[in-house]
Amino acid sequence: MTDERTGSLRLVLGDQLTRDVSSLRDVDPRRDVILMVEVHDETVYVRHHKQKLVFILSAMRHFAQALRDEGLRVDYVRLDAPGNTGSFSGEVARALARHAASRLVVTEPGEWRVREMMQDWREELPVPVEIREDDRFVCSLGDFAAWAEGRKSYRMEFFYREMRRKTGLLMTGEGQPVGGQWNFDAENRKALPAGVSPPAHPRFSPDALTREVMDLVAARFPDHFGDLEPFGWAVTRHEALRALDVFVSERLSGYGDYQDAMKQGEPFLFHSLISPYLNVGLLTPLEVCRAAVAAWERGQAPLNAVEGFVRQIIGWREYVRGIYWLRMPDYAGTNALGASRRLPDLYWTGETDMACLRACVAETRANAYAHHIQRLMVLGNFALLAGVTPAEVQEWYLLVYADAFEWVELPNVHGMTLFADGGLLASKPYAASGAYINRMSDYCAGCRYDVKGKSGEGACPFNYLYWNFLIENEKRLSGNPRMGMPYRNLARMNDERRCEIVTDAAAFLARVGAVRS
Repeated sequence: MTDERTGSLRLVLGDQLTRDVSSLRDVDPRRDVILMVEVHDETVYVRHHKQKLVFILSAMRHFAQALRDEGLRVDYVRLDAPGNTGSFSGEVARALARHAASRLVVTEPGEWRVREMMQDWREELPVPVEIREDDRFVCSLGDFAAWAEGRKSYRMEFFYREMRRKTGLLMTGEGQPVGGQWNFDAENRKALPAGVSPPAHPRFSPDALTREVMDLVAARFPDHFGDLEPFGWAVTRHEALRALDVFVSERLSGYGDYQDAMKQGEPFLFHSLISPYLNVGLLTPLEVCRAAVAAWERGQAPLNAVEGFVRQIIGWREYVRGIYWLRMPDYAGTNALGASRRLPDLYWTGETDMACLRACVAETRANAYAHHIQRLMVLGNFALLAGVTPAEVQEWYLLVYADAFEWVELPNVHGMTLFADGGLLASKPYAASGAYINRMSDYCAGCRYDVKGKSGEGACPFNYLYWNFLIENEKRLSGNPRMGMPYRNLARMNDERRCEIVTDAAAFLARVGAVRS
């Protein structure tokens, strides 16, 4: 007779929805059981956007059904199942006993706190625990650590070139980048011209399973941020592949030129919106890059668009993951600029006369999405200039966006957006006045504030907040070579002008509730 204890319990997390994830690669359909768990602790450790919860839980349920259709044994514990302990540890222990499994096999998680939990299982659980590498990424954590060793700074551009060489993407047979240069970012900064209308973004109608999840989320998490309807995210690999195909065929050609553009009423523009699918495993990084490169090879997309897209995937995405694991757990607690103000309520309510912030918060609430310039140069720029404490900003970004998992969210917000790591990731703070937003969007035309105004109640707050940021951080930042020009301009201001800036900034920050914590 077969010893039932020879079977393995294979745990699959909600962001590991890839059929060949390492924990499933050698699964035995006769003896092994795949465990998937909807964990209450994970739904509330931050108050995730309702659409983010529906997306992940529905994608999990659809993935479990696909595994069953393949003939695999799946033990799926729903959030509302009787006896659900609400924790990974509790449900793993119960499943091991339920199936008399001889070992637990897992793929390493994407977040530090879950990894620490898994390490504890080796001492707490009665069976061996095998934690396998997550090899769905181009760069292993070991390879990234080797690349980073001995470097004083970790600039993404040099890492990106290594990933291009490793993958062969957009490389000539002689080992050189196609087009004669590695990076076409200088060509990807155009505002959207009047009359240019991006193609419609594909939406996927919720099926019965997704509707069931939506009802669950509406009932259990009514106070979480965000609109539940209309929900249109892909929740299966088939749908995610369709979203990729539509992007490559209809929007990739405009992605390069207009990836930094912003426009009222157009939250998606030429962006792919596939980051949620990549981050839960419905798509893989190399397949999406190869799809984009194939479009260039067919003459259907220009090189600047394809290179920019590939750079985001095998460059930036891989890079921030490496930074996260190289520097955690201490990384999350750094605060190089000493930022200490509270996150204003406008990030939750959208109630502000600043048209850009109002639009970005409203679109975030409606879609669990905003594109990278909205996140960096509007929402993030305001938090940077206002001196909001990093932990509060990081929590907000983690909970409001469907693609936000700590390994990718934390370095982006902590390092890129807030400069809280003191320049480890970015060479200078991404601080800007209202002129940048005016140049890249049509927000300012309909705003009650004057983007050209420099002081007073009617001036664009970004303008005096920008100079106030430089004043508050003069000792910390004036020696930064890339901040030389703004600090030379600041040095030309007399005391009266400086006092006016500080007074305007203090009054505005007090009005919006960005007070010292």
